[in-house]
Amino acid sequence: MEKKQLPVETDPEKLVNYVCGSNIYTTGEDIKIKDDSEYPDWLWTLNTGKPPRIEDLDPNTKQYWIRVRAAGMRRNNKLRSMRKF
Repeated sequence: MEKKQLPVETDPEKLVNYVCGSNIYTTGEDIKIKDDSEYPDWLWTLNTGKPPRIEDLDPNTKQYWIRVRAAGMRRNNKLRSMRKF
């Protein structure tokens, strides 16, 4: 079975003005990019970097306890995998 080659968009005008690959159908076109003023303000304040450290989170939030639980599960899985039979 051969691998399918997906077409790569090389038109610079289309790359700048459209969200290439957003149309999953065989008909239609990709979504056109709008001005920044047409998007909500909260979009520009999203954290796109690394997530905050557990020490920096407030212990009274759900996000803090989800992260603590995940860290505990990772620790338990690591300890369990190092255990002898």
